[in-house]
Amino acid sequence: MKAEALFWQQCSQAVTADGSVDAQRLMELVIATYRVHESDYDQIERSAETLLKENQALRGNMSALSQAFDGQQRLFEIILNNLPLGLSVFDADQRLTLSNIRFGQLFGLTQDDMTPGATIDDLIDKMRGAEGTSARPGRRAGRHSSAAANSSSIRRREWLMDDGRIIQSMVTILADGSNIAIHADISEDREAAERITFLAHHDPLTGLPNRIHFRQQVDAALAARKPDEQIALVHLNLDRFKSINNMMGVSAGDKILQQVAERIRASAGSENTLARLGSDEFAILQTGRQQPWNVTALAEQIRRELSDLFRHGEKQVELSVSMGIAVAPGDGEETDILLKHAGVALSHAKADGRKRERFFAGEMEAQMQLRHALEADLRAAVEKEEFELHYQPLYDLSQRRICGFEALIRWNHPIRGRVAPMDFIPLAEEVGLIVDIGRWVLRRACNDAAEWPEDIKVAVNVSAMQFSSSDLTRDVGEALAAASLSPSRLELEITESVLMENLSEVLPILHALKERDIRISMDDFGTGYSSLSYLSSFPFDKIKIDKSFVNDIANNKEAHAIMHAIILLGDALGMRVTVEGVETAAQLALLECEECDEIQGYHISPPRPVRDVPHLLSLPENGGETQIPRR
Repeated sequence: MKAEALFWQQCSQAVTADGSVDAQRLMELVIATYRVHESDYDQIERSAETLLKENQALRGNMSALSQAFDGQQRLFEIILNNLPLGLSVFDADQRLTLSNIRFGQLFGLTQDDMTPGATIDDLIDKMRGAEGTSARPGRRAGRHSSAAANSSSIRRREWLMDDGRIIQSMVTILADGSNIAIHADISEDREAAERITFLAHHDPLTGLPNRIHFRQQVDAALAARKPDEQIALVHLNLDRFKSINNMMGVSAGDKILQQVAERIRASAGSENTLARLGSDEFAILQTGRQQPWNVTALAEQIRRELSDLFRHGEKQVELSVSMGIAVAPGDGEETDILLKHAGVALSHAKADGRKRERFFAGEMEAQMQLRHALEADLRAAVEKEEFELHYQPLYDLSQRRICGFEALIRWNHPIRGRVAPMDFIPLAEEVGLIVDIGRWVLRRACNDAAEWPEDIKVAVNVSAMQFSSSDLTRDVGEALAAASLSPSRLELEITESVLMENLSEVLPILHALKERDIRISMDDFGTGYSSLSYLSSFPFDKIKIDKSFVNDIANNKEAHAIMHAIILLGDALGMRVTVEGVETAAQLALLECEECDEIQGYHISPPRPVRDVPHLLSLPENGGETQIPRR
């Protein structure tokens, strides 16, 4: 009840019989009414206070929520615009509703271009690029059909930008026709994938097809071969290339291999297929030509191209190549067989002295099997030390006595019997066993010489690989120390080929050996085209004239004149001269007249086992098999 109505009701209750108002009565009614409603007023006041407090709290919460929402919105914007991927959202009408900064960066769009409401077609027109042909076929993301409206689907699109970048878009089309897309720059990933694909089929150093790719090309060529067509396969291998890596380092070797590849590429031409099969191995596939004439001409062209010196900085390197050739269908109609037969022919080219090419022949395979068996036996011989040394005297003509012995290795095979050095030394060099064999020869020769008189020296042959593939100075030092042999009693014989491998690397080793009082001799002098130039490169203690110069000196004036000139040359340079292969008294008499220093040959004695050395030294005037008359 309203207060005014309640008051008038109370006034009417306080009116007396005479119509006057009983003030006391009115006061009582008012007070009674107030007391009745006093508790309600208190409750109302308390409720009002509570409501006020709750309202204040609610205002605070709403302010906090508003601040939190603002913070979340800012965080969302930060995340959205710092994503490494572009993001775009288009509604069902294909109008832009949301995008980030990266989206614009990827497609070359400005902020004004990306205003919400812009159509996808407008944006495509403004993009600095066009959709690539490698995109998956299907509907463009800006179009949809009833099928797309029923369920979401994913579309992949690629864009080739004007600056060469490739942008990939993954578009999720929602059921209502709207779409959400993420966009990424896949240029580096695509380049890396293409690089991986390339490297899977190509050699990274030269860029040539590798063995896998080459096999595929041979497969295809054989499959497409016409009945009357011949296909030639050439297997090339650089001779003694390992020594270049050992002497000059792998990096220098790689540079030279790149030069080799370019020269072979130029020789092979675009009509032939060139590949690198391994370290220093290459292969050429020649199709559509007459054989064997065309492949022979190709081999000759390659040999000419590789004959010029290769350069690395100030260094010059001479290389040669061996080649094996197989021709289909005669030598095989399958890739594996053709490659195998070309490899067999290559092995024969190397075994025949390198620097040549060989066509495959049926008997080669049987010979290769024998060779592999010999190699296995040789490896076992190194482990079991099935070798022994024989010694051939070096005879001093002025003193008329034996002054030393040359150590010559012999192999006593338990089944094959005596294996000639010419049958296993080249093989040992080719497969790398010559280093271990040479180290054994040094130790045994020094041990044997330690039992001889102190004025008798021992000569040991050293191969090129001992310079390039081992620490020769250390090996010599250890052999001398183990035998307690004076260094002056050891003579190392090297051939011109040792110097040809890498003169700049070999000379420091020779000087280090000579500084230790070890004698250095040039063996087979005169058989190389640059022997004279090497004499000026190093102060040899001795030159040994090859036996080929001795054969005709008794009957041939020209041969006698050459021998005379070499002996005079050695004398002028202060080098002793030893003539090898002296087999007759007539040869000996002429060499005595020429005042040659030493001779060696069967006229004195053939190589003998070490047990015969004391007997040879005890003969009168150490004359060996033949007593040499005094002049």
